[in-house]
Amino acid sequence: MCFGLFSLFLLRGAPRNLQAAKAKLQDNRMAIELNISGLILQQNKTKLEEESIMARYTGPAWKLSRRLGISLTGTGKEIEKRPYAPGQHGPNQRKKLSEYGMQLQEKQKLRFMFGVNERQFRTLFNKAGKRQGKHGENFMILLETRLDNLVYRMGLARTRRASRQLVNHGHVLVDGKRVDIPSFSVKPGQVISLREKSQTLDVVNESLEVNNFVPEYVSFDKDTKVGSFVRMPERSELAAEINEALIVEFYSRK
Repeated sequence: MCFGLFSLFLLRGAPRNLQAAKAKLQDNRMAIELNISGLILQQNKTKLEEESIMARYTGPAWKLSRRLGISLTGTGKEIEKRPYAPGQHGPNQRKKLSEYGMQLQEKQKLRFMFGVNERQFRTLFNKAGKRQGKHGENFMILLETRLDNLVYRMGLARTRRASRQLVNHGHVLVDGKRVDIPSFSVKPGQVISLREKSQTLDVVNESLEVNNFVPEYVSFDKDTKVGSFVRMPERSELAAEINEALIVEFYSRK
């Protein structure tokens, strides 16, 4: 009799236990799915953050120049006719920047001027801090020693974007050896030239016709298209419109 009642109890309780087990299993499955979704979202967010750090700006340079209030190409044409921010409210914009806003804007001016991503920019900034002298001046001097910048300074390209392309495509030689890394740091005394096949490039010849200024820390012969990095530049020879002290203050906040 007792055995029969116990069996009946088990038979009646089994469905309830089974339903509870199913519900628990479903809850666990939903929790796992949510965790997986959260991990995927986190991975995507991290990937986007990395891309934003590593990505180089390839958008319209003229709009960016007008936004920052500086000629990033060095020609001055971007802000010649419309020296105000882009957009329908650009001419009437009188927004006053905060201290942090001014520091950030100055940093962006210099970064976009040389066309480097944030990680490269910060790495070079830290490297400049280990040198003797003023941190900001050392930083600007190190940026000036980049191969793509010196190709631009010699007049082989009209803009730094164009000079970067020349280097990337393997047209530039340093001490007779091909270097296709735009961020390559040139040492004083090193010779920069073009490959023999690149001597007749239209973009190079057109740029040389237009260019009429070569800084004193660089020597260049238009006939042979050979130049050299004579010495490290002085602060007075670099961009006067950049206030490097604000950039140092910007990174000092972090």
